[in-house]
Amino acid sequence: MPDTTMRRQTGPGGADSRPGPPRNWSKEPHHRRRRALALLLFGIAAIIVLIAITTGGGGATPQPAASGAGSFFQRVQTLAGGGSGSFAGNELAAENGAIDRTLAYTPLVQIAGSQHREVALTFDDGPGPYTPQVLSVLQRDNAPATFFQVGNLQRYFHASTSQIVAMGDPIGDHTFGHAPMSHLPYAEQQTQLLDQVTAIRQYGAPFPRLFRPPYGYWNKETLSLLHKYRMLMILWTIDTEDFKLPGSAAIAQRVLAGARPGAIFLMHDAGGNRAETAVALPEIIHGLRAKGYKLVTVPKLLLDNPPPRNQPVPVSGSGG
Repeated sequence: MPDTTMRRQTGPGGADSRPGPPRNWSKEPHHRRRRALALLLFGIAAIIVLIAITTGGGGATPQPAASGAGSFFQRVQTLAGGGSGSFAGNELAAENGAIDRTLAYTPLVQIAGSQHREVALTFDDGPGPYTPQVLSVLQRDNAPATFFQVGNLQRYFHASTSQIVAMGDPIGDHTFGHAPMSHLPYAEQQTQLLDQVTAIRQYGAPFPRLFRPPYGYWNKETLSLLHKYRMLMILWTIDTEDFKLPGSAAIAQRVLAGARPGAIFLMHDAGGNRAETAVALPEIIHGLRAKGYKLVTVPKLLLDNPPPRNQPVPVSGSGG
């Protein structure tokens, strides 16, 4: 059984215990893409307004064109934002729809479909002192990932949670105290689920649609709770066993050797010394892309590659 006990976590003096300096202009990759699109659309709008003014004739007045431009600018701002009607909002709605469609025929996913050469990197047990290193690599290489977080660590390392939210990556439920769910009665399992939700929502994370059971332990009560809260259990295709500290080269090799369309890779950004995982990450990202794979989040993976109905289930207690 992996050593993922919480006693290894550092306390309030850890590297992630203080928020970073405020940023006036976000450099997150998905924010840069939105700003670039917005600037392009603003430029097109400006040209349209200029043409309308200069070709309107002697008796023409620019007011109608200006009014149209104002509406156009408002539409551009909506599309480039993150709310309802924006590109990001529409994508989120589509991904939630994919989760709902998956839940209609299976309560859990170990591997997605093979329709596209897409794979998902996932990280368990955070946030923790090594999470900033992992996020730094992901941001530098513009690589999306999915995080399954433990609620009681937010008090120490919540800056990383806020950063993940700003990056646009999803955060799933990994219980409040990294609890072995199948060892708990229904009421305690429910508390573990919902206390984690309360903890991450303080730092901007939405109600999680995804759940991963610590240690891989779950039972029918767990499934009943997930059904109640419309959560999909996400297991894994390849367990890198990075918790055993096999070396960064071995971690990367396990990912690259196990890569196939729809694969979900299990790694850890906390729960112990995760320096090897952070070091292995650039080789993993570049190696997967060299093999022709696109890195996506788990919700995006489900949207583009609907999972097969007969999902294999790993032996309980094999990871997480």
